[in-house]
Amino acid sequence: MSNLDQILLPVINFIEHTITGMGEMGIVLLMAIESANIPLPSEAILPFAGYLVSKGAMGFHAASFAGAFGCVVGSIPSYYLGYFGGRPFVEKHGKWFLISKKDLETADKWTKKYGDWAFFICRMLPVVRTFISLPAGILKANFPRFILFTFIGSLVWSYFLVYIGLKLGQHREVFSAFWHKFDYAIVGILLLLFVIYVYKHIKHLKES
Repeated sequence: MSNLDQILLPVINFIEHTITGMGEMGIVLLMAIESANIPLPSEAILPFAGYLVSKGAMGFHAASFAGAFGCVVGSIPSYYLGYFGGRPFVEKHGKWFLISKKDLETADKWTKKYGDWAFFICRMLPVVRTFISLPAGILKANFPRFILFTFIGSLVWSYFLVYIGLKLGQHREVFSAFWHKFDYAIVGILLLLFVIYVYKHIKHLKES
């Protein structure tokens, strides 16, 4: 097992064990963690939920709505952290959330360009979706609209990723001859994206 596997395979195992053990509530918990500025990738959470859907362990709509609801739950404390802490707090302590000044500037540009719709759009974008709540709080965005657009955007994202996992699960017999290798390939891709995410944010923090 490589050093990369040793570091990040436990993350994948944690995701799988949580959803397997807690069902839809596990999805809510994991997606709330992701939306609270902690880089736990939904690209790993929701496809596995879709795989369980293909096995009849949970419903397709239930898994997708659980993902969206978890995003809302995790976004609320993040929003209020930005709302009451303000930009100076985030600029000073954002490194603990892997959020740099550049991340805030990116979120500012999206919000200024698209208004409240930015919260809908950003919820369907990798990486950006993780930290958009803090800038929303800093900018004192309308809270009900923020929650509404967060839920709708997250629901679209959740349906998309759960569907991918569902289809992979439904056609797993096609990959039966090399399923183990295929599984590790998927894990490897997810781990690589996770490393890139963390690296870029640490790099931005050093440049800030």
